[in-house]
Amino acid sequence: MGEAAARGRKSIGAKRNPESADAIIEAAEAVLREAGYAGFSIEAVARRARAGKPTIYRWWPSKAALLIEVYQRQKRVETPDTGNIEDDLAGFLKNLFAHWRDSPSGNIFRSLIAEAQSDETAAAALAEYSKGRRAHTGRMIERAKARGEVAADVDAEIVADLIASFAWRHLLTKRLDEDEAAIRAAVRYITRGIMTA
Repeated sequence: MGEAAARGRKSIGAKRNPESADAIIEAAEAVLREAGYAGFSIEAVARRARAGKPTIYRWWPSKAALLIEVYQRQKRVETPDTGNIEDDLAGFLKNLFAHWRDSPSGNIFRSLIAEAQSDETAAAALAEYSKGRRAHTGRMIERAKARGEVAADVDAEIVADLIASFAWRHLLTKRLDEDEAAIRAAVRYITRGIMTA
């Protein structure tokens, strides 16, 4: 179906029409709820959103790119700012594990990581998403640097990768019920390596 079939929505070319984009993302969420990751397809989203596949592919170059946007829209993870790097990182991981465990987001992200192992477009979409997340997590390290808590020469993005690797391992092995003491122990190993003397 082309854009003309969408009631009241008009294509505005390569630039996203917010109304159409919202309808597509809502349709993607509905398809995921009903069919799961295995049954998710751009065709099913296009049918439900009454949008043309070319429009979807113009705004999201792959299924994975659309799924990452769905994931980001659903993600609600608080990043603490307690004034203490260990508390910030432990709180962040605790919140992230709870979000992955208690919402569909964990299954979506686990499936995206799995697909990225054999699909180049999924790998590219995941790598692009990870860059933004690395910078976001790295801000906790930069705040700690500004407080004089972390050594000035520490690379915040490498520390963010270490935190992400710990989180992703727990997601992929379905160990999201880790207790706070275990999370804090892991964070302590990392923070001991980056804190000022």
